[in-house]
Amino acid sequence: MNKNTKLVLIISLMFFQTYFAQNNEFDSLITKGIKEIYNIQFEDAQKTFDLVRKKYPNHPAGKFFSAMIIWWKITLDRDNESFDDIFVERLEEVIDFCDDILDDEPDNVDAIFFKGGALGFRGRLYALRKAWFKAALDGKDALPLVFQAHKIDPDNEDVKLGFGIYNYYAEAIPEKYPFIKPAMIFFPNGNKSKGIEQLKVAAKKAKYAGIEAQFFLMTLYYQFEQDYTESLKYAKPLHENFPNNPIFEKYYGRLFIKKNNYKKAVRIFTDIYTKCNNDFNGYNKKLKREAVYYIGYNFYMNGKLDSAKIFFTECENLSKEVDKNLDEESGFLINAVLYLGMINDRLGLRHEAVKKYKQVLSYREYSNSHKKAKRYLKKPRRK
Repeated sequence: MNKNTKLVLIISLMFFQTYFAQNNEFDSLITKGIKEIYNIQFEDAQKTFDLVRKKYPNHPAGKFFSAMIIWWKITLDRDNESFDDIFVERLEEVIDFCDDILDDEPDNVDAIFFKGGALGFRGRLYALRKAWFKAALDGKDALPLVFQAHKIDPDNEDVKLGFGIYNYYAEAIPEKYPFIKPAMIFFPNGNKSKGIEQLKVAAKKAKYAGIEAQFFLMTLYYQFEQDYTESLKYAKPLHENFPNNPIFEKYYGRLFIKKNNYKKAVRIFTDIYTKCNNDFNGYNKKLKREAVYYIGYNFYMNGKLDSAKIFFTECENLSKEVDKNLDEESGFLINAVLYLGMINDRLGLRHEAVKKYKQVLSYREYSNSHKKAKRYLKKPRRK
């Protein structure tokens, strides 16, 4: 081997080692920031992705994941629309940034992938706000980008998240909301089974999208499939890995309610209640209201009426606060007031019980609430 060959080899090796180190550093920073988002450590996550943007100014990841911080702020309280505009602005910044890259490098897989991701998440926001036409347009634009990214880099398992979400919801959402079906004639057919399999691959193998894929699987099994055993397979590790994520913990508790394991559920909701009282990030009044409802119900079913009354009263008060801007009363409020009437009857406080039953009748009908209240007004609830 002559000197020139050795020199070229050394330079090539140095370049490879530097490139590999940068990739390791890049991946490490992105992984760190993603975990901080799911741990609801938003300030730490923002610092991490600011560093990504500083060290890798030509890569869209820093901008994209900064937008994901805002997405999770929306996720924590979906009725709060105050973050919508800044979320859309950040996503459009990602889209414009990726377009500038693609003008010079049409096959830049990172730009294609993150542009598709930005369009997809903007569509998810529009769907959340029931702006179905805008959501459909973003889905229509995002899907070809996912296919293009997969064609360029077939080993990229992160794209399976996009495939899986589309395939599942393109079939599931029209089933649940039939009025959307006419708009779907312009899109490829969905396939729920295929979508689930793609999401499972992403959950196991994706570099950046694995946690999000697990989250999707947990929620689709809970909300659409109503397969609580399968949903629990994803809720358990999500909660264990991110114990202070209120969304993961809430679903974990709800699943034990669905499985009629109140002993386990109440332990979880008691933990939620404690975190709400200690102002943990994301543990808000709406979540506290849910926690006190289930704690109160458990006391009621175990005959501890004084304790049940305390928690149902707190549920009623919290409900009046969190429901004040809604068009109708929540089920939590209606049921809490009905149970307070029943508890007062069992405690011999008939006058207080009658007031609660009449209060129920002043609210909307919810799960036979009016029928029950009228029956208890005629005959005291005893057990």
